[in-house]
Amino acid sequence: HSTERSCLLRELHRFESIAIAQEKLEVAPPSPGQLKHVFFHNALPFVGFGFLDNAIMIAAGTQIELSIGVILGISTMAGSALGNLVSDLAGLGLAGYVEALASRLGLSIPDLTPKQADMWQTRLSAHLGKAIGVTIGCILGMFPLLFFGDEEEKLEEKN
Repeated sequence: HSTERSCLLRELHRFESIAIAQEKLEVAPPSPGQLKHVFFHNALPFVGFGFLDNAIMIAAGTQIELSIGVILGISTMAGSALGNLVSDLAGLGLAGYVEALASRLGLSIPDLTPKQADMWQTRLSAHLGKAIGVTIGCILGMFPLLFFGDEEEKLEEKN
């Protein structure tokens, strides 16, 4: 039965982990396929995070600069900093949704033993996935810049 098989697999992994902890069993490093799985498992949520972070920061920072910034006379950098604050707060609330969306896309957890998960190859693959994912997301999240040229020109005409 499938539930019995999964229970047996969990127990085998538990015993394997105990043997590894006692260093009686050598563990092979993760395969290239497993490392690729770790890479994409970490990259996909960070694409979403980078996209939302940059898009919200640009939109909020621009609106803060054009509204509150004009009234209070704050600098462009202060408007950007406040936009970053809004983006960070939104990121805290949206992080769970980004991860849920990534799991809905069929992104399963890589099947690694605890020892394999702690190997330098796995950690490197995870960090590269996060770095490349957030880079791609941030570049994609720059799309609001396509729409803000008109407001800045109007502000300059008023001054």
